[in-house]
Amino acid sequence: MGKGLKIVTIGGGSSYTPELIEGYIKRKDEMPIDEIVLVDIEAGQEKLNIVGEMAKRMVKAAGLDWKVTLTLDRFNALKDADFVTTQFRVGLLDARVKDERIPLSHGILGQETNGAGGMLKAFRTIPIIGQIIEDMKVQCPDAWLINFTNPAGMVTEAAIKQFGWKRTIGLCNVPITHCMDIAGQLDVDQDDLFYQFAGINHFHWHKVWDRQGKELTAKVIDLLYKKSDDGPESALKNIHDANYHIEQIQDLAMLPCGYHRYYYSEDEMLQHSIEEFQAGATRAQVVKKTEQQLFELYKDPALDYKPEELTQRGGTYYSDAACEVIASIYNDKRTVMVVSTQNNGTIQDLPYDAIVEVSAQITSHGAVPFNWGEFMPAARGMIQLMKGMEETVIRAAVEGNYGAALHAFTINPLVPGGQMAKRVLDELLYAHKAHLPQFADKIAEIEANQPDVVAYVDELMKSN
Repeated sequence: MGKGLKIVTIGGGSSYTPELIEGYIKRKDEMPIDEIVLVDIEAGQEKLNIVGEMAKRMVKAAGLDWKVTLTLDRFNALKDADFVTTQFRVGLLDARVKDERIPLSHGILGQETNGAGGMLKAFRTIPIIGQIIEDMKVQCPDAWLINFTNPAGMVTEAAIKQFGWKRTIGLCNVPITHCMDIAGQLDVDQDDLFYQFAGINHFHWHKVWDRQGKELTAKVIDLLYKKSDDGPESALKNIHDANYHIEQIQDLAMLPCGYHRYYYSEDEMLQHSIEEFQAGATRAQVVKKTEQQLFELYKDPALDYKPEELTQRGGTYYSDAACEVIASIYNDKRTVMVVSTQNNGTIQDLPYDAIVEVSAQITSHGAVPFNWGEFMPAARGMIQLMKGMEETVIRAAVEGNYGAALHAFTINPLVPGGQMAKRVLDELLYAHKAHLPQFADKIAEIEANQPDVVAYVDELMKSN
């Protein structure tokens, strides 16, 4: 890599971009940045212009001479990039609204990374990652791809295994939030604890130790899950505080990911989501309003710092984590982080080449994961099912394989099987036809032979 770094962000018009810029500024002494390129598509141009101008103000206020470039030309933007970060949403937030509302109209969880909605998001997103990688092969063959586009685990697995970009690391803010929460519960500095995470994105467990080598996992379980009759308060702003059965948590002697609520407490989580749907306030609809408010703030020509309101968006800390991964690779810092990377035997219960979300050192040659070993049978069974579902989703997305898509819906524990799985899949495929060219033939068949599906989706989305 040359003296001055070029960092390209795909999805540069995202509301998260100010956090990304703030993270670079915090690390200005570690990273000799020359140019930051924010890339978006035509439909996102207005947001790109707003947030891009704010990024320029932030850089100027920090007294830095970095060049901030805004463009819709992805191919040329990637020329000679050292790092490429991805934070895009195919179909924008309107697509997420469909992902949530269509399944919920049948009493089935939508959610953007779990359940039916998460699978459709993967179908839309994975082909685009493939296109980005094709451009990178020509324009920046030595660049690192830092992905925090959801569903992050599946997108990262597709980048590495299907599209061959080994220099890929996936990120998620959930482990960061859990680490901060645990330190707060124990009233200690986060640096005084050691955490080990193992699993897959949005489906991992973790343990914690102090500096004297004493494991504190059981103590933290008691603090978090015996706190009150109402159960723990989720550290994740975008997840309802459903109760766990503490006996299950104690049985595995591991702390669960916040997203485990969708599986351990499926009935309560589903009921809460249905109530949101009936009130016209699904998470996607709430986020749309939050984003509108954020971009109104970003328009202020005097705003040259990340506003506190961004933390209400959900997903905060993603961007700062991406900056730390870049700094650690560039400087061989060997920072310990939780990332999605190739298993390489770290988790014995999953394929060697599977992409897992684990604690790892971030070095100049990438992520070096800490060995975990085996899970207990209950956790092993759940994670193997989820990984099989992920691999099937990826195959469906890459091949446009309807049979694989239907299998993925059947495997996913948050989607009822049988005719209901097929009905919801068909409705979602039709609803997202503009962004699913690989399924064009099947969607045309649905339009020709299933007028009830077409009419149902069209009517439902009138109240979007």
